[in-house]
Amino acid sequence: MKNHYKWLMMLTVFLLFISLAACGGNKTNNGAKNETPADNNGNATVNTAEAESLYGKNCVSCHAVDLGGGVGPNLQHVGAEMSADQITTQISNGGNGMPAYKGQLKDEEIAALASWLAGHK
Repeated sequence: MKNHYKWLMMLTVFLLFISLAACGGNKTNNGAKNETPADNNGNATVNTAEAESLYGKNCVSCHAVDLGGGVGPNLQHVGAEMSADQITTQISNGGNGMPAYKGQLKDEEIAALASWLAGHK
């Protein structure tokens, strides 16, 4: 009986270790600023932290924390399929099951979010 308990404890510790290691993430900053170009022309910059915050408050319930989708579509590579202007229009006007955010977010917030999403290629 003690042998079973010992194996169960070892398995539990091992699974806990694996779970913690998987949740650790692999984000690296390497001293880079927390900004990305707003568009391919470099007309403006987007504060990544601001865009991520907006995403977390307004989009994550449908598109998931990792942009992988759920109720809404997967956005992990949305920048390869849509331009920042197209994304801005989608966020502003909604459609295809998505609510319009024009009255809920400022134009600057929509632009920041769209630019950040357009960077996901």
